Amino acid sequence: MSKVILITGASSGMGKETALKLIKEGHKVYPVARRIENMKDLKQLGAFPIQMDMTNESDIQNVINIIIEKEGKIDVLWNNAGYAVYGSVEETPIAEARRQFEVNLFGLASLTQKVIPYMRKSNKGLIINTSSVGGRIYAPLGAWYHASKHALEGWSDCLRLELKPFNIDVVVLQPGAIATELAEVGKKPLLAISGNGPYKKITNDIVQLTEKFEKSSSPSAVIAEAISKIISTEKPNTRYKVGKLSSTSIFLRNYLGDKLFDKIVMSQIK
Repeated sequence: MSKVILITGASSGMGKETALKLIKEGHKVYPVARRIENMKDLKQLGAFPIQMDMTNESDIQNVINIIIEKEGKIDVLWNNAGYAVYGSVEETPIAEARRQFEVNLFGLASLTQKVIPYMRKSNKGLIINTSSVGGRIYAPLGAWYHASKHALEGWSDCLRLELKPFNIDVVVLQPGAIATELAEVGKKPLLAISGNGPYKKITNDIVQLTEKFEKSSSPSAVIAEAISKIISTEKPNTRYKVGKLSSTSIFLRNYLGDKLFDKIVMSQIK
């Protein structure tokens, strides 16, 4: 059955790949992103792209108004937009850290707040929040990114319980190493923040490790398959681990103590 689906961060990577798949499956897809020019192909295929900045309340409200006016409902919200700030805690400007949370948590939360009333009215709905394997594990120089994803995990758990009486499912997606722009975009600011100071060595090590993982990352198609499955499942799981290293990393984090997990993390950085 065709559903009205709102996807954030749909101008590239996982969001765009999934939008393409859902359009082909016959759903009404509303992809949103700052770079609307990168969604022209989605429009040609039948999607309804809208420009939206996750930190702009007017943009967020405009998206809701457009969809509700045209469709009268939103069946699925996939909160996929996000980015990563990398750098040492000591050197990362607090303004950058705040923006990390504005996009990865508060903007997401604002959009979700505006969607919930329409799902409650329909007495059904599905909200998918893109966390990360980084929402359960950690690594040096990623404190603010990991913190934002750890926060999203806890926020999603509380939201799931609150919305259960209204027949609204809340699902957390935990991608592992996926071939997207995320790592490549993050390397330049990482080097700018911590590439020349006291954390220079570990910064260079992290960059090399990231480049290594990029070569063997899972394609975005695995995320598209997972989202399609979640949408078509009557009773979805609360969490889906998808892509290389996701299940293994989270398993190790759950069953090893902090010190042993620390050693495993640092053994990869040489």
